[in-house]
Amino acid sequence: MQRPRPWVIVPGIWNSDPEHWQSRWQADREAADGRVVRIAPASWSHPDPEDWQAAITSAVASLDPADGPPVLVAHSLGVLAAARWLSDPARGDRERRTGGAAPVAGALLVAPPDPEAPGFPPEASGFTAPAHRSVFGNVHLVVSDDDPYCAADRALAFASTLGATVHRIGAAQHVNVAAGVGEWEAGRALLGTIDRPD
Repeated sequence: MQRPRPWVIVPGIWNSDPEHWQSRWQADREAADGRVVRIAPASWSHPDPEDWQAAITSAVASLDPADGPPVLVAHSLGVLAAARWLSDPARGDRERRTGGAAPVAGALLVAPPDPEAPGFPPEASGFTAPAHRSVFGNVHLVVSDDDPYCAADRALAFASTLGATVHRIGAAQHVNVAAGVGEWEAGRALLGTIDRPD
């Protein structure tokens, strides 16, 4: 039986604290086989979109190609960063020109914030809603019905724009520590269906 694909963890603004499900999953994976990396932008507190794009590219490139392309695991503002990265046509063009493997095998995008909502952090004003379809397949967007940072209909519109598969999980707020999701086992099970090697 093959191991799951590597993961690239893409947290939201201010990074995910140790109790966040992203951090717990990362710690588990580091202990299991080490095939996980977290993005390291220089602008966690005042996020710069270009810095975050470069951080995702760097994280993807840092993994061993022999392990195969990774899956992006993004939450909150990280979803907007990952969505932009996934929908960059230059990435798809480069893949087609070289006939090489895709740089990623898919993405789990959880609880996107709405840049047009009143609660969107002003520090992240440079980030925008998804505007283009992902150039890669196997993209999944998790939608909480009572997310204070994004109405469900807006999240569904983001998924439609990206061409992502939608997973509505009911009332789970922002799917974070404050929502009480803990290890978020249901999300880990969903990731297990996404990161399976072909």
